[in-house]
Amino acid sequence: MCGRYWIDPSDDAEEMEDIVRQAGESPLLKRWTNVVPGGITVSGEIRPTDLVPVIACSRHGVRTVFPMRWGFQAKSLLINARTETAAEKPLFQAAWRAHRCIVPASWYFEWEHLTGHDGKKHTGDKYRIRPAGSSLTWLCGLYRIENALPEFVILTKEPVEEIRFIHDRMPLMMPKSRIEEWIRPDADPETLLSDAVSDVHYEKAV
Repeated sequence: MCGRYWIDPSDDAEEMEDIVRQAGESPLLKRWTNVVPGGITVSGEIRPTDLVPVIACSRHGVRTVFPMRWGFQAKSLLINARTETAAEKPLFQAAWRAHRCIVPASWYFEWEHLTGHDGKKHTGDKYRIRPAGSSLTWLCGLYRIENALPEFVILTKEPVEEIRFIHDRMPLMMPKSRIEEWIRPDADPETLLSDAVSDVHYEKAV
C-alpha cells in the first residue's frame, strides 16, 4: 500500500521544476482554493488529501499537469486501487478505461510490516524506494472528477521479490518512456502492465 511519497525539486531539477511550474499555472488551482486552504504541495512528504501535481491528458489529448487531490472521497477515503481488480470494481472501472494519470515523485515510502512472536502485526523500519538508476519515480494512478475537481488514487500491485520483506504491495510504476502511452484515454492499460518498473532501489529512510 502506498500511503506516502516524497517530492524533492532538486531531483532531476529541470524536469521537476517544469512540472511544478505547470501545476502552479493551472486554472484549476484557483478553484481548489476554498477546498484545500493550504494550497498545492510541491515538495517534501506527501500525504493523502494533499493537493499535488499530477500528469494526465487534457480534453484535447495533450499531456498536461493538473493540481489533483490524493484520495477518492467515498464512504471512507480511498488512496489506492489494486491493479488486478481496478477494471472490475464499479468505483474504478471508468477511470481504468480512460482516466489514467501519472503522479511524479522522487521516492515513495513504505513501512516494514512485521509479525511478532505473539502473531500480532506491527510496523518496522521506514524505507524509501524508487526505480533503480532513476532520480524520478512515475507512479501510475487513476483519477475522477468530483464536484468539478479532480482527485486520484495510486495503483498498487504485487511487489518485486527484493522488497517483499517490506510489504506485500507496491505501487505500479512506469518508465518515463511509457508515460504518454499510459495516460492516453484510448490506450489499453492491460498491454502496458508488462512494461512496469521491476528493478528498484531501496534504503532505510532517516
